[in-house]
Amino acid sequence: MKAAVCTRYGPPEVLRLEDIKTPVPRKNEVRIRVAATAVTSSDTYVRGLRLPPAYRMMTRLALGWNSPRRSVLGMVLSGEVDAAGAGVRSFKTGDRIFGFDRHLFGTYAQYVCWPEDGLLAARPADLGDEEAAALPYGGLLAFHFLRGARVRTGQRVLVFGASGAVGTSAVQLARHFGAEVTGVCSGANVSLVASLGAAKVIDYTAEDFTAGAGQYDLIFDAVGRRRSAAALRNCRTVLAPGGIRVSVDDGTPKLRREDLAALGELAANGALRPVIDRIYTLSEIVEAHRYVDEGHKRGNVIVRIP
Repeated sequence: MKAAVCTRYGPPEVLRLEDIKTPVPRKNEVRIRVAATAVTSSDTYVRGLRLPPAYRMMTRLALGWNSPRRSVLGMVLSGEVDAAGAGVRSFKTGDRIFGFDRHLFGTYAQYVCWPEDGLLAARPADLGDEEAAALPYGGLLAFHFLRGARVRTGQRVLVFGASGAVGTSAVQLARHFGAEVTGVCSGANVSLVASLGAAKVIDYTAEDFTAGAGQYDLIFDAVGRRRSAAALRNCRTVLAPGGIRVSVDDGTPKLRREDLAALGELAANGALRPVIDRIYTLSEIVEAHRYVDEGHKRGNVIVRIP
């Protein structure tokens, strides 16, 4: 099968298209023919080992010293069950599914084997593979943090980094939960964030939201502390009494299978719009990583697998 292999840690050019052995599902695993995947910011951090020095050694020990032990990266997929190992009960050959796995990787390939009890769910018939692949990464993370903050009707929520994969999901989910949402993004993405349901959108290049009069029950940092630290330094001044600030970097998110299914349902009925910036093919994986490395993607970057 064709796969994009990460030959070592480094720039996008370390990714190479190769022919590798097609995996065979073991007990309780399904083999999935991947139709679409996504290049996430987490993928680029792993590929480039773009982490603070204190974390690099731990990451090398966990993932591989000179290159990832699991050389085929990719955490997100939409596709079709191609074969099932012994004991599989949840899915059968031909089922259309989508999912996410931040530990096993492997979706930059034509086939991957994942446990049937992992973060996999049936793909709604009204949802295409590219749309389904745009849901799990940002959607599951946004679900986790908004639930933890107990977002509910009548609250005021500010999403910093509202135009990225996590941010576009957070804006829509917070609104779905009944909150009044303010999005913060660059001027180029103001209309996009407004179209997702934000009541107000602030261009951070022209206005400092921490100097405004708004009072928020939740400030959700959807880009991570390394990129948001300076902008959010004074955010406590605009927190309402009892309000909290949460970052996508906080803790280890507990992602749930039922949330994945809920994301599919919300997208199918139009309550959640998968935001896709660009679509590449597997042979263009280097270009896809280069684009994500620039840090300006809107929503998700999708890769079609032939």
